[in-house]
Amino acid sequence: MTKTLLRALAGETLPTPPIWMMRQAGRYLPEYRATRAKAGDFLSLCYTPDLAAEVTLQPIRRYGFDGAILFADILLLPQALGADLWFVTGEGPRLSTLTGPEGLGALKGKDDIHDHLAPVYETVRILSGELPADTTLIGFAGAPWTVATYMIAGRGTPDQGPAHALRQSDPATFDALMALITEATIEYLSLQVQAGAEVVKIFDSWAGSLKDEAFTTYALKPARRIVSELKRRHPGLPVIAFPRQAGDAYVGFAKATGADCLAIDNSVSPDWAARTLQPDSCIQGNLDPRHMVTGGQPLIDETRQIVQALKAGPHVFNLGHGITPDADPDNVQVMIDTVRGG
Repeated sequence: MTKTLLRALAGETLPTPPIWMMRQAGRYLPEYRATRAKAGDFLSLCYTPDLAAEVTLQPIRRYGFDGAILFADILLLPQALGADLWFVTGEGPRLSTLTGPEGLGALKGKDDIHDHLAPVYETVRILSGELPADTTLIGFAGAPWTVATYMIAGRGTPDQGPAHALRQSDPATFDALMALITEATIEYLSLQVQAGAEVVKIFDSWAGSLKDEAFTTYALKPARRIVSELKRRHPGLPVIAFPRQAGDAYVGFAKATGADCLAIDNSVSPDWAARTLQPDSCIQGNLDPRHMVTGGQPLIDETRQIVQALKAGPHVFNLGHGITPDADPDNVQVMIDTVRGG
């Protein structure tokens, strides 16, 4: 029988939705922390295939999720393009900043990224052979807008102001950067698929700061280009798109981009999603990640509400964003038991 996650992504309405979690391999798990300590630092963990595969497998062993998402980071791609990347403990990623055409000119081409990313592809190959037969392997990349915001600012920012400023003050440089990231993302995801990824997800974590025409130009159109080219190269490949905090711009996004599944954050209600989004595609989401910290009856109640709201169409149960490091692993099991047991 086809894997349940693949069935949902193909548009099938299942009696129990398949489950996985964004950032399911992460700091909330003691076994992850032990493996990361063995690696020495975050980037070494990402680039050591045996260890990256191990942390990908840990939540599958513990919880039996229906999907396993490759352990990597969206900023490995800009590093492969030539940006400097490092992580500051307790603060997160830092990159060299791109502020004009000279920075753009220093980057590599889309076809020159693969030697740097070879460990990621090896991790996918290992997972393809080691995952349980009923677990779907998910590859991923950051969407061009989100990756560009980090490359321009050198770090995460509250409003993505530096990227907005560059796209307005120097549209030629900004558009060229977006085009390079878009084409490099296609190459990156395509090699993940060749290595064994069965599904890919495009994370546009900062899509919500794009409004109106800018959303169409910098979130929707790059996603459409990536999806269409991946499906041309890999017929039948399911793609999940996540334009986080898109709000009303979620409407029509799956159909316009060709994505098979639309992941939604927890700022929109599952009832609204069932009415306005689910007729177009499978929906993934959208439990508030805070429930993984606080637990209790509210976790059970909201989990049941989401399953009930989206039961009439294809649905993949997930969080509305990534699980946080302060989450209680026991609450994850409660969530899974509630989805699967009612």
